[in-house]
Amino acid sequence: MSLTMFLLALGATCRVTRFLTKDTLAGGLRIWVADRFGEESKAAYLITCSWCSSVWVSAVAVGCAACLEGSPWFRIPATALSVSYLAGVASRWLD
Repeated sequence: MSLTMFLLALGATCRVTRFLTKDTLAGGLRIWVADRFGEESKAAYLITCSWCSSVWVSAVAVGCAACLEGSPWFRIPATALSVSYLAGVASRWLD
């Protein structure tokens, strides 16, 4: 895997993990998981723990990067997710 593909997988992992565990738009999913499985369940913990979620998100991102290396089917969405994550991080200092 090239360095570019690794960095795109990293950026995509950061953004998807942040979306699942912290963003307001995924709040409904987190509430649904807690209601379905219980607030103290492992599923509820998984969906709110960045460390835990990132293991699974990165497995998918790296798998896609390895299988689709050089393909726009990976590069374009991973680039968009990476830029989105970097813009969010930058906005903390710029605002």
